[in-house]
Amino acid sequence: MARVIVVGTGIAGLITAYRASAHHDVVLVTKSELAESNTKYAQGGIAAVLFPDDTVASHVADTMRAGAGLCERDAVEVLCSEGPLRVRELIALGVEFDRINGELARGHEAAHSSRRVVHAGGDATGLAIEVALLRAVRALAVETYEYTFMRDLVMETNAYGVRRVTGIDVIAADGNSRVIDGDIVVIASGGAGQLYKHTTNPVVTTGDGVAAAYRAGAALADVEFYQFHPTSLAVPGNPLVSEAVRGEGATLIDEHGKRFMFDVHPDGELAPRDVVARGIAQAMERQGGRPIMLDATGLGSDYLAMRFPGITEVCQRHGFDWGTEPVPVTPAAHYWMGGIRTDISGRTSVYGLYAVGEAACTGVHGANRLASNSLLESLVFAWRAADALTEPQRAIEVEALEPQCEITGREPFTRDQLRELMWSHVGLERDATRLTEAGSILARWHADSTTVEGAENANLLDLARLVVVAALRREESRGAHERTDYPETRDELAFSTRWAAVNVAGDFVPAVERMATEDRLHAEDRVQAEDLMTRDDHVETATR
Repeated sequence: MARVIVVGTGIAGLITAYRASAHHDVVLVTKSELAESNTKYAQGGIAAVLFPDDTVASHVADTMRAGAGLCERDAVEVLCSEGPLRVRELIALGVEFDRINGELARGHEAAHSSRRVVHAGGDATGLAIEVALLRAVRALAVETYEYTFMRDLVMETNAYGVRRVTGIDVIAADGNSRVIDGDIVVIASGGAGQLYKHTTNPVVTTGDGVAAAYRAGAALADVEFYQFHPTSLAVPGNPLVSEAVRGEGATLIDEHGKRFMFDVHPDGELAPRDVVARGIAQAMERQGGRPIMLDATGLGSDYLAMRFPGITEVCQRHGFDWGTEPVPVTPAAHYWMGGIRTDISGRTSVYGLYAVGEAACTGVHGANRLASNSLLESLVFAWRAADALTEPQRAIEVEALEPQCEITGREPFTRDQLRELMWSHVGLERDATRLTEAGSILARWHADSTTVEGAENANLLDLARLVVVAALRREESRGAHERTDYPETRDELAFSTRWAAVNVAGDFVPAVERMATEDRLHAEDRVQAEDLMTRDDHVETATR
């Protein structure tokens, strides 16, 4: 029985902990309270083929189309074929999806060819899932650590020369540093929405798990692809206005009252997210940067209050009656298609390290995620990863590029400065001039990682540098990555780019290193060790 550390308590982390606890000792770690995660704020729903007039092939096709040529088909087929069963598992765990006359209610969202999105609490799907999963996990013998910040992975090189994860280095709730030992670490800590000035994500989304994995030598992939949700309310905090609102018939209008999305794409407001977000940004530019209006008045106040109670409450709190007047909206950073490169069972390029949810990159989303596939991805692949933990451990082989991030200074910076820079230079529309300038500025900055806030800033800085490098390298426009100086999509660039910190002196904070004093490998591990020793693409952790 292995000791498994799961970092993160959203749907991916909780599913992993729940499923793995049947065969392993599970330790659940979160830097906030157990109930705080990005999952809690997910509104629209979860897409799955649950109805007789829908097909897995159709869901696969929709996902592939939205991904702009970069989706990995095997991962997409797993997602769409296993999704229905996993949603039924959620129902068995107590998630009460909305129903009409006893049948699951289903919504329509952008770029879906069928009404296949099920939801809970109207627009509180993520919260309903979080509550049910927390209840299930709390009923099990799972060791939990709240307000415990993972600063880095602890690495060990054994007698066979194989580097593997043996735990995590944390700042505990009392402010002291300590190490939590484990045989396996599963990163489920979400994305990095706090890279950007405007984001729908909560303040906890600082990319901690992805950055720590990168410093430990794990390969990352597709980091240049950050999805900007088309419609956040144009108020401080940028609360999300779900895609489902447009799926129900709401429209986007400019300050002259004109619908403009059909001038951009034949699907209008229901085009893929990257298309709608750019359409809104361009319309805002034409009117001096002022927000676009979302007009849901045709749905009526009563229906809006019933179907979208959370959004209705947010609108009222900010002085809007969206049943009788259009409300201002603007794009905001929402979801990272990139992350720690994994296979379809959550394995990474580092022995003993797994990743699931938004922190992972299975290739299922490609260059642009299909609406309501994020909760599904977390559910399906966390379940698979938990089951894979019972198998002999192995790392995946990944050919990765070394990012050339020249660091020239040690200037302090504030998080607001970084978020403003990323929004203005590495946001919805990019070009070589702004990306190069952003890289130069980021190279001068330095964060003190001795405190939680400082360590979060260091993680954001590491990831921001990498996003800039990847965005500069991809000299085309594809999905969520729009280069105004390379507006065309290039067939020869229809591949995922992987990155690993290989001997980048002076760049990234090293993972905590622990040398083995004795051979801890089981018999089956020796085979893996011999295999790893013959590989010429073995990844080493960068040192500062």
